[in-house]
Amino acid sequence: MQFAKPPTSLSEQIDQLAARGMAFPDRAEAEHCLSHISYYRLAGYWRPYEADTEDHQFQTGTCFAHILRSYTFDRELRLLLMDAIERLEISVRTQWMNVLVRAHGPHAHLDPDLFTSQSNKQGRIIWSHAEAIQRLKAEAAKSREPFIVHFRQKYREDLPPLWATCELMALGDVSRWFARTKSSALRNQVARAYQLDESILGSFLHHLAVVRNICAHHNRLWNREFVVSWKLPTKNPPWLVTHLAHSQSGKIYNTLVMIIFLMDIINPASSWRKRLADHIASASPDQQTAMGFPADWQTRSLWQHEATP
Repeated sequence: MQFAKPPTSLSEQIDQLAARGMAFPDRAEAEHCLSHISYYRLAGYWRPYEADTEDHQFQTGTCFAHILRSYTFDRELRLLLMDAIERLEISVRTQWMNVLVRAHGPHAHLDPDLFTSQSNKQGRIIWSHAEAIQRLKAEAAKSREPFIVHFRQKYREDLPPLWATCELMALGDVSRWFARTKSSALRNQVARAYQLDESILGSFLHHLAVVRNICAHHNRLWNREFVVSWKLPTKNPPWLVTHLAHSQSGKIYNTLVMIIFLMDIINPASSWRKRLADHIASASPDQQTAMGFPADWQTRSLWQHEATP
C-alpha cells in the first residue's frame, strides 16, 4: 500500500488537534511553534495526554501549553545528560587507555591478540579489531586536530600512541573497545576505578552510548522505554544497589541513578546532581512515574545533594 495522506497546513494541523479536544488559548503562538517544531515531532509529547489511543481523543483539560512544557522539559533533560555524559566518556576513555598502555605499551591498541571479535546471533562479525583500526586510521587521516597533524608530520605510522588515538574515539567506540578487551583482569582494573564489576560497567557503557545518541539527535528521552537496558548490580556497591529500581529496568530513572553515582566519583564537587534533582522536581508526579521514579525519590539520600558514601 502506498502512503496517500496529503500534507496539511499549520492551521489545518491545529484544527485537527482542536477537534480531538486540545485547547489553544493562543492560536497564533501555536502556529508559530508548529512552524519551528514539526507536528510529527510534537506527536510523541502529546500521546501521554490521549484518553483513547484508538481515536486519539485528548483527556479533558489538555492544552497546547502542556505539550510545550513536556517538550521543553525533555530538551533540558537531554542537555543535562549531555553535560554529564561528556565527563563520563572522557573519564572511562582515560582509565581504559591508562590500563592498556601500562600493561602493554603505548601502541597496545594495535595488537590484535589483546582483543576479541564480536558476532551477532546469525554468526556475522559485527566488531573486529582490524575493522576498528581501519576506522581509527580513517578518522586520523581526516582529523585537523593539532596533535594528529603534528604526529602525521613527524612520524610515519598511521596511528599515534593510544593516549592520542583514544581522543578520536566516541563513546560508542570506547564502549566497544572496552567490551572487546580480551583480559577480564584489565577490564576489572578499569571498572574498579568506579567501584564496579567489569560486566556492569561494560553493560552500562553500551546503554549510555544509546542514551548519548538519543540526546545528540534530539530525540524524545524522558518517558522512553529503552530497548537496550543495562545489567543492574544486585550486590555491590550496596549504596548504589539500594537506590536502583529493579522493577523499572527500562526507564531513565536507573540511568540517572548510575550517572549520579559515577559523577560523585569523577567530580564530587559538581553541582550536576542538584541541577538534575531540581529539574526532575519541576515535572508532574505523573511524569516522574513515567520516568520510573519512585514516589519517595526526593527523600532518598541519593537526591539530597550529598556525596556518595
